[in-house]
Amino acid sequence: MQRPTRSTPQALTAILLPVAVTLALYWYGRSHTPDYESGLFGLHYRDANGLKAQLGTALLGLALVQLLLALWIYHRLPGAGPAPRPVPTVHRIDGLLAFLLSLPIAYHCITAYGVRLTTTRVAVHSITGCVLYGAFVAKVLVVRSRRLPGWALPTAGGLLVAAIAVLWYTAALWNLDGRHVPGF
Repeated sequence: MQRPTRSTPQALTAILLPVAVTLALYWYGRSHTPDYESGLFGLHYRDANGLKAQLGTALLGLALVQLLLALWIYHRLPGAGPAPRPVPTVHRIDGLLAFLLSLPIAYHCITAYGVRLTTTRVAVHSITGCVLYGAFVAKVLVVRSRRLPGWALPTAGGLLVAAIAVLWYTAALWNLDGRHVPGF
């Protein structure tokens, strides 16, 4: 039998806390009564959804910048050479901006609609929205740990970018493309 390492509590926290956040958001979204008249910055209904589509597109752009900067920082961006000193700081600021930009979108989604499983597109969007914040918690925990395996950070960061891309595809693109996206 293998002895547990000192990183076992950190690994458990890095797994259980994100799962708890995801499940808490899912539970809240399923149990509260949606307020379909809830507004976003004074906009309602289609206007609010149009604004969320634009904000979601900006969020996807920030997430892609995050991905490129992370690849550069970890010497995985072909042909880029070593990242200059300011790149990690720009990466952190971009991540903070992405997180802050996601909050009003998520708040409106969960208060106005909750977690719905009515169609495949809506179910994928709702569940991925819950996973997004679990992935965010995982990335914050993993990036602060020096004891977790080397694959943990790119996995958490990749899940975060993938969640943003799925959310954009299932809602922002859907809204911007006249309520249609391929596959749904």
